[in-house]
Amino acid sequence: MAHIDLRELGDDDLDAIFEMMRDSAAVELAAFTASDPDDRTRFDEWIARERGNPDVSMHVVTEDGGFAGTAATFMADGDREVTYWIARHAWGRGVATAALQLLVSREATRPLFARAASHNLASIAVLEKCGFTEVTRNVDFAPGLGRQVEEIVFTLVPTLD
Repeated sequence: MAHIDLRELGDDDLDAIFEMMRDSAAVELAAFTASDPDDRTRFDEWIARERGNPDVSMHVVTEDGGFAGTAATFMADGDREVTYWIARHAWGRGVATAALQLLVSREATRPLFARAASHNLASIAVLEKCGFTEVTRNVDFAPGLGRQVEEIVFTLVPTLD
């Protein structure tokens, strides 16, 4: 089994993140992405805003020390949310599940929320393996696809000790 870890996102990671977020198969699954994933200027502006926001905690997911994706926590409408994006070369081997488990273990806020396009069955499975349950569904415009897409909102509630 590969060793999965989270580390601080650095400037040297930006090219790999940009390339990962341009992958058309990944954009199709994520749906709620940039309208033009090839626009490096807009990517640089977006990631600079995210990195400068004290409510955002961005990490690089590593697999055996190499780049495998990103994971983050952030505030949205007063709720703490998680998000992750795994590079295609790391799909299907449990990297997303291990990364999300690490992220959740480092984030004390509960409830914690997550979102996935309803057609992204792999991401839904990851969220459910990590203890998230479906709260609601809504249809919204997905810029990455240029059309309306059903999105599922999940929550991870506090455990009773």
